[in-house]
Amino acid sequence: MRLTVFWERMAEHFGAGYAETFARDHVMSELDGHTVDEALADGWAAKDVWRVVCQVMDVPGERR
Repeated sequence: MRLTVFWERMAEHFGAGYAETFARDHVMSELDGHTVDEALADGWAAKDVWRVVCQVMDVPGERR
């Protein structure tokens, strides 16, 4: 998954403004205690981060 697609999906689910806030502030144990931004910066693949977001935040199947 390209990073641009990842951010499009984040914006579609959370809204453009909140997607950035969520990515910056929400720490998830499933990302080894990192935020989305930190996980991506640490080299996690966008598709793996998106899978975690979907799992943790109950993203509906049609948006996954």
